[in-house]
Amino acid sequence: MEMLSREVDWLRSAGLQPTRQRVALARLLVGDQRNKHVTAQMLYLHALEDGGAMSLATVYNTLRILCDAGLLKEIKVDGSRSWFDTRVDDHPHFYWEDTGELADVPEGDLPLVEIPGVPEGAEVSEVDVVIRLRRK
Repeated sequence: MEMLSREVDWLRSAGLQPTRQRVALARLLVGDQRNKHVTAQMLYLHALEDGGAMSLATVYNTLRILCDAGLLKEIKVDGSRSWFDTRVDDHPHFYWEDTGELADVPEGDLPLVEIPGVPEGAEVSEVDVVIRLRRK
């Protein structure tokens, strides 16, 4: 597989070695330069459709490595499901309970005016806001 520079550059920007599997998954995640929300299962199925021969465990391990490197943000919707977001800044999400879809709240629709004070000796590591929606 030809290693496309956008994906290789994305991986190298975080000090990661661009292995064949990482580049294949990076192409699915950031190749079109659009923000995405994916689960490990969704990414695995897309990789299979794209002709990638890798295990679901490889997808999970790669997602964990990408999160640890700061290239993805993990959004925990409930205790059994995590989403991985290619947009890594703190921003709110809508979660559609009936379809299981995760989407960004449009810019400016939920301004975070002020983070509450934190206990002494602590710092805010990230802010997660998930607004759960269901159709009427």
